[in-house]
Amino acid sequence: MYSRLRRFLSEERWDFAPHEVPVMPGSPGSPDHPHPRRVAYGLISVLLGLTAGFGNALISANTYTLQGALGLDPAQIAWLPTVYVMTNVSINLIMIKFRQQFGLRPFAMIFLFVYAVLTLAHLFVHGFASAIAVRAASGMAGAAVSSLALYYMMQALPAKWRLKAVVLGIGVPQCATPLARLFSPELLSMSQWRTLYLFELGLALCSLAAVAWLRLPPTNRQKAFEPLDFVTFTLFAGATALFAAVLGLGRIVWWTQAPWIGWALIAAIPMLAAALLIEHHRVNPLLNTRWLGSADIVRFTIVTIMARIVLSEQTFAAVGLLTVLGQNNDQLVPFFSIIFVASVVGVVASAVLLNVQKLAHPVMLAIGIVAIAAFADSHSTSLTRAPQLYVTQALIAFSATFFLGPSLLFGMTRALQAGTGHIISFIALFGIINGIGGLGGTALLGTYQTIREKANSAAIVEQISATDPIVAQRIQAGGVAVARVVGDPALRSAEGAAILSQTATREANILAYADVFRLVAVLAAATFGYLFFLLARRDWRERRAKTISGTA
Repeated sequence: MYSRLRRFLSEERWDFAPHEVPVMPGSPGSPDHPHPRRVAYGLISVLLGLTAGFGNALISANTYTLQGALGLDPAQIAWLPTVYVMTNVSINLIMIKFRQQFGLRPFAMIFLFVYAVLTLAHLFVHGFASAIAVRAASGMAGAAVSSLALYYMMQALPAKWRLKAVVLGIGVPQCATPLARLFSPELLSMSQWRTLYLFELGLALCSLAAVAWLRLPPTNRQKAFEPLDFVTFTLFAGATALFAAVLGLGRIVWWTQAPWIGWALIAAIPMLAAALLIEHHRVNPLLNTRWLGSADIVRFTIVTIMARIVLSEQTFAAVGLLTVLGQNNDQLVPFFSIIFVASVVGVVASAVLLNVQKLAHPVMLAIGIVAIAAFADSHSTSLTRAPQLYVTQALIAFSATFFLGPSLLFGMTRALQAGTGHIISFIALFGIINGIGGLGGTALLGTYQTIREKANSAAIVEQISATDPIVAQRIQAGGVAVARVVGDPALRSAEGAAILSQTATREANILAYADVFRLVAVLAAATFGYLFFLLARRDWRERRAKTISGTA
């Protein structure tokens, strides 16, 4: 049985032509495939991409429903998407070397199998601890499956379109979030949370079967692991996990009210510093600190983090506003259908319009669109409903997928120019930016929304006086609304005052979300201006260099 398992996990032999040899150990070769096989690779890539995206999207889209079904409080349910990020952001640091040393086949089969087993186990042991274990496994598997989706898409397109395949492969998982909100109400209506996990299990098993049926071309293998790799990974993964926990839970338990937040930061900062110090003095580092500290990479990090923060407008602010206005997933099917279509259009447009010489321009365009759309949304009122947000949210969904591929390629080309050994450093950086940046965006916008809600609520309550005829009329109207079930005039008046208080709270929340939209617009405009300055300065330096060389 052991020999059969070993043969199943081993990679088949493949005779490569010189132009088909893998670019670097751990990545598949690039042979010429017949058309039917390319189609199969493309379909499997879409399946893997959606599987990776659904791992977190199904939970994030249904937190309120799952909270009641699993009997969890708000802090506990917030741990589920947070734990996903905690394991997802750093696992690529070790996965790349795993692929380099053991090959693609064991990498694919092991992670998909573990993911499927843990998801199946959660259906029988459905406590909070098992839910955390499944989300942690989902985060690790999500990183692995995302890599596989990228590699399968690269096999689906000819070599001349390889960069377009990278854009498509990285963009497909982003389309899972609006798609999850489209059909998850039907899944929940069948058997509550169990149907969600059955669906997730089905995706994992289908992905496992698809990868077993059609293998990737093998890679060149080499000895990659060094003893210090595991020390660095332990320190780095622990630090990023603690940062993710703080960002994911901080606004819910509140930053100054939970002592564990301070202790987590006290532990995370020295761990990260120790990991970077070890890597700084290594001959073959996992993280090339000198390259990561270069001006180009620092600017790339700043712009991409800001992009992730402003793109949180859709997942937090727009959905939060519509929730406050009393709309849920069942009523928002057309809204999320439009967002899904816009996301797909963004992925396709990004691949079609890709220009390797101008990778910063799509990023600048996407951020500029977000600034305009967020400013338009800042005029939302209590009369706003989903149809009033169709255009602006479609533009933001388009921008979210349009910018991601060029952003990845910008950093990857810089890493390849510096040497293939820098790829691990870049992938680790990109994973942190997307994972921690996304949590950081939600934490920033959520904290700002809470502060503005308190300020707006105080301003509204300050203007409410029981002697005001309009206030008295609203209290009386609220009492009339409950007159059929409350006979006591005093109680009716109290109920009317409570209804007026609820209305004031709702209006304060709506005003707070409008403030969030304005903050996003300002941040996006500032990022757009910074990018415009960098591009203008680069063009000026190029023209000056040409002038000097022509004069000489």
